[in-house]
Amino acid sequence: MAQLDDLDRAILRLLKEDARLTISEIAEKLGRPESTIHFRIKKLQEKNVIERYTIVLGEDFRPKALGIVYIQARTPVIEDFLEKYIAHILKTLAMIPNVLLVARSGADGIVALIGGENWDKVQNFVRETVEVLPGLEKVELFPIDDFEKGDGIVGFLVDV
Repeated sequence: MAQLDDLDRAILRLLKEDARLTISEIAEKLGRPESTIHFRIKKLQEKNVIERYTIVLGEDFRPKALGIVYIQARTPVIEDFLEKYIAHILKTLAMIPNVLLVARSGADGIVALIGGENWDKVQNFVRETVEVLPGLEKVELFPIDDFEKGDGIVGFLVDV
């Protein structure tokens, strides 16, 4: 992981808040010369600290209900098939718009962030789309009621 000093972190905080800020605006807010800010941003990009600039969709485009689903696959008779089956589930879920995030968890687990218009639709989606997948040991759905940190991630993950 790249080492960041206080100026690098200050630049990143400002860009996370508003990636449209110009170098001049950042320099003014931090009381530093534009050339310094330009050089630092260029170095952050070269080190892959800044990979890209993007947007976070607003409240109107975000799902109104969210849940995290944990999926555990049953180990097949031929254990070599488990890896292929987990990859298949991951790929299948990743193609569905309601699934905002999908990740592997351990040898036989998957976690996914599911969004919907309301909690009933999230539950129905899990029942009708996830629980019907063959070869599952366990499917658990946990509602997300409120974020303490990271609620912007939803606006970043939503498909349009």
